[in-house]
Amino acid sequence: MADTEVTDQAAELVERVAAIDIAKASGMVCMRLPHPSREGRRTQEVWNVPASTIGILELGDRLVCQGVTRVVMEATGAYWKPFFFLLEARGLDCWLVNAREVKNVPGRPKTDKLDAVWLAKLTERGMLRPSFVPPKPVRQLRDLTRMRTVLIRERSRHKQRVEKILEDAQIKLSSVATDIFGVSGRSMIEALIAGKRDPRALAEMARGCMVVKKAALAEALTGQFEDHHAFLCRTLLDSIDFLSGQIDALTVRTTQAVEELPCPDPSGGSRPGAGADLVAKLVTIPGVGMRTAQILLAELGPDMTVFPTADHLVSWAKFAPRTVQSGGKNTSGPTGKGNPWIKGAIGEAALSASRSNTFLGARYKRIVKRRGRKRALVAVGHSLLVVVWHLLNEPETPYTDLGSDYHQHLVDPPRRTRDLVRQLKALGHDVTLTSAA
Repeated sequence: MADTEVTDQAAELVERVAAIDIAKASGMVCMRLPHPSREGRRTQEVWNVPASTIGILELGDRLVCQGVTRVVMEATGAYWKPFFFLLEARGLDCWLVNAREVKNVPGRPKTDKLDAVWLAKLTERGMLRPSFVPPKPVRQLRDLTRMRTVLIRERSRHKQRVEKILEDAQIKLSSVATDIFGVSGRSMIEALIAGKRDPRALAEMARGCMVVKKAALAEALTGQFEDHHAFLCRTLLDSIDFLSGQIDALTVRTTQAVEELPCPDPSGGSRPGAGADLVAKLVTIPGVGMRTAQILLAELGPDMTVFPTADHLVSWAKFAPRTVQSGGKNTSGPTGKGNPWIKGAIGEAALSASRSNTFLGARYKRIVKRRGRKRALVAVGHSLLVVVWHLLNEPETPYTDLGSDYHQHLVDPPRRTRDLVRQLKALGHDVTLTSAA
C-alpha cells in the first residue's frame, strides 16, 4: 500500500524526480514532487511495482502523468534493463548510476524503501552522475563481442585441460611444440585417441617447422596414454571444435553488425554503414587487431560526444591514476575498477604494441626501466585510448606513427653532452671531447 510523506525541504535543483531500487522480481519506487499548496515543501510517495512488462509500463504512465522529469536507478546486475529501456521508450529521462556512488550513510538502517528514498533525495539535489548507456545498435554489437570473448576464454580453458590430461599421461608434447593444437599437434593427439601409441610413428606426422624436431617429438610422445585419457581428450576436443564453430558464427554476425552500425556525421546527421571504416582505421594502430578494434567500437560506440575530451575517456576507462591529496601532499592512487571488457582488449593491445618498433613500443621501453612492467603497460594503454578517441572523433584523420625515435628528437644535444661529461667527471675520469667527422 502506498504511503505519503510531507517533508520540509528547501528549493531543489530537480523538482519532479523518481528513483527505483531494483530487485529481480520487483522495484521499490520513490517519487518526490513539489507540494501542491505549500511552497517550499515536497511530497514523497513510495510504492512497490512488479518487474513485469505490464507493471513497468503502468509505472511509466503514472510518472508521465505526474510530470516526472528524471528517473534514476542503480545498475543492479541485468535487472535494471527492463526498467530503463521501457521507461525510456515512454519518453522519460532515465539515468543509470553506479551503485558505489549512491551508498547510504554508514550505520543507518538499510531497507528497499530507505534506499529508494535516499536515491531520490540525491537525484533532486543533483548529486549523481549518469552512467554511459549506448544506443540499441551499439548494445547489440556489445552483446556479440562479449559473447565471443566469453567463448574464446572457455575454449582456452578446454585447451588447457587437454594439456593437463597429456601431462597426466606423461606425454610432453607441449615441451616441444609451441602450439599443441596446430596442424602437427592436433594430428598427433587424434592419432593417440585413435589407438596409435608408437612414438616414432607419431613423430612422423610432424609438418612444417616441426619436421626438424622428430627426435625430440619421439621422446616427448613416449608415455602411458591409455583409453581413459583418450576418452577425456575426445570429449574435450569435440567441445573445442563446437566452440570454434560458435566463435566463427559470432565473428560473421559481428562483422555484419559493424557494417550496419550507424555512425554520427560531422554535419549532425547519421552515416549508415560507416562502422567498417572506423574498424579499418583502428586496425592501423600498433597492437590493435580486427577483434580488438571491434571490441573497442562496441564498448565505446562511434559517437565521441559522450566524452568531451580524450582525458574524459581515459578517466572513464580507469586508465588514469587517481589523485589523492592529504596534508598538502599529492600522491597517485590506483586507477580503479573500470569496464573489464575494455581493460582486457586494451591490455592485449598494449602488450602487443610494447614489442613493436613504434612510438608506443619506445614509450613502453622508456617507462618500464623506472616504473616497472605493469605501470608501463597502463601508460601504453593510456596512450592507446587517446589515439582511439582522436580517430573516432575525427573520422577523416588517419593514424600516423610518431616513430620509435620520437623522444630522441626532443633531447637537447648540448645539454645532454654536458650531463654525460659531468657524470664521467664525477666518476673520476678526465674527459676530452672531439667532434665526429
